[in-house]
Amino acid sequence: MNSAADEGQALHHQVDRYLRHLAAERGLSPNTVQAYADDLTDLSGYLRAEGLTGWDQLEGLHLVAFLARAGQKGLAPATRARRLSSARGLVAYLIQRGQLDQDPLAGLSGPRQGGGLPYFLSQEEVQRLLDAPDPETDLGIRDRAMLEVMYAAGLRVSEVIGLTVGQVQFQVGCLLVRGKGDKERLVPLHDKALAALKLYLEDARGRLIKKQTREEVFVNARGGPLSRMGIWKIVKKHLTAAQISGPVTPHTLRHTFATHLLEGGADLRSVQLMLGHSDISTTQVYTHVSRQRLVEIHRRYHPRG
Repeated sequence: MNSAADEGQALHHQVDRYLRHLAAERGLSPNTVQAYADDLTDLSGYLRAEGLTGWDQLEGLHLVAFLARAGQKGLAPATRARRLSSARGLVAYLIQRGQLDQDPLAGLSGPRQGGGLPYFLSQEEVQRLLDAPDPETDLGIRDRAMLEVMYAAGLRVSEVIGLTVGQVQFQVGCLLVRGKGDKERLVPLHDKALAALKLYLEDARGRLIKKQTREEVFVNARGGPLSRMGIWKIVKKHLTAAQISGPVTPHTLRHTFATHLLEGGADLRSVQLMLGHSDISTTQVYTHVSRQRLVEIHRRYHPRG
């Protein structure tokens, strides 16, 4: 291939081969093959616009963004579910032929009736969850701050556990998060999350840790570090209180963070940076998207900004 345009055509070429496979080897009807063609052509065009040149670069977040954009355009959940199904079929075909090593769409499911992608909360559900902790107790103040931060910054559970007081930068409204591979990234917090976190750090946390010296921001009832199971129990408790059901886990708040930003119109690259995706290095944070730019995007598109 001699140019970037030629490289981008690889996406379409593999789709064409898959469509021929569906018609010739699986014997699908022309109408069914055309439906696959429509879905995958739209997806290929979107991925090319995002700079991808091959299906081996596909990540789950690309499909989240693609389906979120489809929702913005008014496509019904059933139509978006079909688009995801078409993508799954192509991915399975490429894996079978050794052109993909793993399934980048594992963990994604079709959109629910009534709107949105699965495994993310609506804005109204998020508000109910954030309102569930008791603001009159130290643990309730802690839980509200933790839930606000998880939703505001899209943190992994391991990042919540490892967050230290020194990583909270109130003066610039950001967290310095240490993610996978010890890579650092700056993630903005909106004012509501900052206020909840400040209240917890200046008030309830001191009573929880008593005379202990601890670096962790979030501690358990005895003042020690939280565990993964401890966070899961906290989230589950408040999901129950907020009467929210479904396949919700602490990681759902990270997925909700990304989906709400994308649905609001944030660009995929900025959301990837805030999530700390594995293919984005610390250096790229400073050379391609400035801290101020991330703060502006977060404030403009986060529902609680």
